[in-house]
Amino acid sequence: MNFWNAVVLVAAIIAVANIVMTKYRYQGTGKGAIDAPGTSPRELELERELAELKDRLHVLERIATDDRQSRSIAAEIESLRDK
Repeated sequence: MNFWNAVVLVAAIIAVANIVMTKYRYQGTGKGAIDAPGTSPRELELERELAELKDRLHVLERIATDDRQSRSIAAEIESLRDK
């Protein structure tokens, strides 16, 4: 075996090792396992909170952009607050 064959063999071993390690990480069986996105309870809570904040923002945008009298805006705010 000459020098260049050994270099190619070492490079092939490193490439295969990297592929196998990556496969095991994404399957969750390796030492550096990566969790699937959106599975932790904290992430679910944050997603729910984000949806609520988007709803609130939508209401505020609607109130701010509508051409209404200040009394009707105040009444709408109070009715939304009661929900």
